[in-house]
Amino acid sequence: MQYAAINGALVHMAAAVVPVTDHGFLYGLGLFETFRTYRGVPYLLERHLERMASGCRELGIPFTTTAAEVTEWITRLMHANELQDAYVRYTVSAGEAPLGLPSGDYMKPNHIVLAKALSEPSPSLYENGKMLQRLSTPRNTPEGEVRFKSLHYMNSILAKRELNGHGQQVQGAEGLQLTRDGYVAEGIVSNVFWVQENVLYTPALTTGILPGITRAVVLEIANQRGIPCKEVLTSWDHFLQADEIFLTGSVTELVPVTTLRDRDGAETIISNGHIGPVTAALLGMYRQKAGYTS
Repeated sequence: MQYAAINGALVHMAAAVVPVTDHGFLYGLGLFETFRTYRGVPYLLERHLERMASGCRELGIPFTTTAAEVTEWITRLMHANELQDAYVRYTVSAGEAPLGLPSGDYMKPNHIVLAKALSEPSPSLYENGKMLQRLSTPRNTPEGEVRFKSLHYMNSILAKRELNGHGQQVQGAEGLQLTRDGYVAEGIVSNVFWVQENVLYTPALTTGILPGITRAVVLEIANQRGIPCKEVLTSWDHFLQADEIFLTGSVTELVPVTTLRDRDGAETIISNGHIGPVTAALLGMYRQKAGYTS
């Protein structure tokens, strides 16, 4: 990754900086979106920008950027970094302002786009799945009525540190956070779904989870295909009874979970250690919608 795009201009990574008085640096006032491209085209970009625009309105950050502008930035950035497809992070930081909490709206935010090569998806990952490790670090409550995808990432960093502390036994695993009330919430960097008796479940937004873009698309696809869907509050013990479990993310798509691991190391095998039929069908439909074929 040799170049970044800052406010629409390509900049060498060594010179890609924002001022120390940017409130994104000082107070975490900013939002970001991560997504991927398929055949060079950013997928579901309009939805990502809608979510960002909504959060910016609440934070008093002006946001008038269009999908066409962002697409042009990404295209030039991918060309400069010699990428055919990319993992993209688009950040809007509040911009420079005096020390102290803001008394009004911001005037000149900074727009930063980073793009790196996509890792080749492992066929075994999508066939044999991964482990989901239950964590002690609870999911914190959202910043507002709905969780922002904000630069305040301390809760997720603490969860990741806890996951790393489990060592080699969970290498490559995702961590699962529960709410302080003990309800299944989400992964550190993913939303979670499960299937039980041919019904698709996912935690309700009232748990404080991020309203994921891929999460929403999966619910739409399932509804279109006549798969019953429910957004619920559920305990870890009930979660253990799932027939299938999978994680969603804009870059990883739908990843099956085939092992659940409790805090004491006890493991539960899900779907006989392989991707389940409902997960496989939804993954295929998602990729078809994205225009991707392996």
